[in-house]
Amino acid sequence: MRNLQFTLLGLFLFVSFSSFAQNSLQFFRDNGKQGLNVFETKKEAGAEFTGLKVKVGGDFAIQYQGISHENGFAGDTLLDLTELSKNFNLPTANLNLDVQLADGVRLHLRTYLSSKHHEEAWVKGGYLQIDNLDFISEDFLGGVMDVATLRFGMDEINYGDTHFRRSDNAAAIYNPFIGNYIMDAFTTEPFGEITIQKNGIIGVVGFSNGRLNQSPLPGDDGIVSYGKLGYDKQLNDDFRLRLTGSWYASTDKGTRDYLYGGDRSGSRYYRVLETITGSGSDFEPRLNPRYGHQTAFQINPFFKFKGLEFFGVFEVMSNGADAGGSYTQLGAELLYRIGAKEDVYIGGRYNSVNGNQVDDSGDLELNRINIGGGWFMTDNILLKLEYVSNSWDGVGYDGTKYQDAKFDGFMLEAVIGF
Repeated sequence: MRNLQFTLLGLFLFVSFSSFAQNSLQFFRDNGKQGLNVFETKKEAGAEFTGLKVKVGGDFAIQYQGISHENGFAGDTLLDLTELSKNFNLPTANLNLDVQLADGVRLHLRTYLSSKHHEEAWVKGGYLQIDNLDFISEDFLGGVMDVATLRFGMDEINYGDTHFRRSDNAAAIYNPFIGNYIMDAFTTEPFGEITIQKNGIIGVVGFSNGRLNQSPLPGDDGIVSYGKLGYDKQLNDDFRLRLTGSWYASTDKGTRDYLYGGDRSGSRYYRVLETITGSGSDFEPRLNPRYGHQTAFQINPFFKFKGLEFFGVFEVMSNGADAGGSYTQLGAELLYRIGAKEDVYIGGRYNSVNGNQVDDSGDLELNRINIGGGWFMTDNILLKLEYVSNSWDGVGYDGTKYQDAKFDGFMLEAVIGF
């Protein structure tokens, strides 16, 4: 029965993809190489609307992992780490539905078919994007909609720029490396936002409730405001410059805030820091403060000069409660994309997080280095290789499995996105 279900799904995907794949969508980020370094979709439609269009796409990713880990508790039956072997990780897969509903109106829906954290298929989220209001009447509020984009849904919010370059379960073609950032600012929440773009100036204002799992119960009725201000311009044929600053602020009416814990698919490095007693998490080695409410700011510089590319992260966050607690995250990526088509790249990433959970707790520090590269075999197939090294330091980790902990090794990842 299960094989029949997969067969029927495969036939549906084949027929749908064959029927509609050649149709272009408006205000759309390509799911392959053409989507690299696309942040907010621009105000150029990119295609003429000729009727309802459906694009069925997918993402697939698998890694070969050769990582070892250790901490300061060798021989301790509670805190000693399990041994890791060199092997393939569980493959991950996404199903993407993108529908052009009307001129300037597009729907996106993503389903995780296979993920590290969930065995079953489930909907990650989706949104409705509106770039003109011609469905009301021709050129309705045309002057406003020439620069404005409206988005509504239960999906990732536009806080910071790191979420545009991260791996979203199997959708890993935009990420030049294999893992995401240590404090992974990614969450799927009910939201509404407006984006303004004119002459390179970008402004975003949005609202959410800060919740991943929705509930009408009292006590979980918090409000989140977030936004972005920045500049993004192709200054000449060789040089593009982007600089943005984002904020996120949640009220104290909620019991949980998912800004750094909204990815339910799991992290990319498998079984790291898992103890011999089975104590571990599908989300290691991220840091999620798990505050009930918080304030965060993220600044992201980006430039591309010919094949040279830089992306940076400066982020500070605090819980805003009487107990205090705050973290600072730094990140820097430097890449060089080789050749006229830039099908090959090499580069490195440095990422660090330091702070404390509450005012009177000890300092915590995490550091990670990624060195590697990738080869676009086609516009939709990417092969990556990296060396990764990650360490935990600080008195705040004393007496835990993170005391003097580290992992390092090589990873190979194959990605398909269409």
